[in-house]
Amino acid sequence: MPKYILWGTYCEDVLQKREPYRQAHLDGLAKQKESGVLITIGPTKDVTKVFGIYEAEDEATVRQLIENDPYWQNGIWTEYSVKEWIQAF
Repeated sequence: MPKYILWGTYCEDVLQKREPYRQAHLDGLAKQKESGVLITIGPTKDVTKVFGIYEAEDEATVRQLIENDPYWQNGIWTEYSVKEWIQAF
């Protein structure tokens, strides 16, 4: 199954603004991880970017997961890109 890389950006003052949506965000990610579609995800140390790896049927599936996330729907993630990734090692 193809793998996809997510790169995205966070809003200003993310640590405060994410708080009302954080638990729903984490719960959704846990379900994605359990289903096997989410390999890993997390912020950069300075909490300006988000990086993730997904394994899914197609790019549209990954985009749907991202756009249904409370962080996207509430402006915590402000933009994102998805690229198909070839894992060499």
